[in-house]
Amino acid sequence: MATTRHAHTVWEGDLLKGKGVVSLDSSGIGSYDVSWPARTEAANGKTSPEELIAAAHSSCFSMALSHGLAGAGTPPTRLETKADVTFQPGEGITGIHLSVEGEVPGMDNDAFVAAAEDAKKNCPVSQALTGTTITLSAKLA
Repeated sequence: MATTRHAHTVWEGDLLKGKGVVSLDSSGIGSYDVSWPARTEAANGKTSPEELIAAAHSSCFSMALSHGLAGAGTPPTRLETKADVTFQPGEGITGIHLSVEGEVPGMDNDAFVAAAEDAKKNCPVSQALTGTTITLSAKLA
């Protein structure tokens, strides 16, 4: 069954001095301030599109890797994934680096790295971001 999730942003002012609020409507878990300085300088308690992409990518990748590992008969005990999304003003998003450390009983590091590469390639967020270079570091704990 297909699902659709919803969020919206209200922006006031110009790009450089303006500000906005992004609301996560489907879950209702919150509204978060956004601004250009939070995107290009220090976050200062605000979020950015890149941080939201990083959250989406790290969670999607973790789900895909967990599913792949379980399907191979080696379900993970724990996965910790970090996504670093790099934004360059004037260029846009220039890259995403995923790093994952896993606890997977009965699996060696080479097999884990191969499973992580497969998850990177096949997770829906990675597929949606195919115009961006995505790199990966993976290791067992």
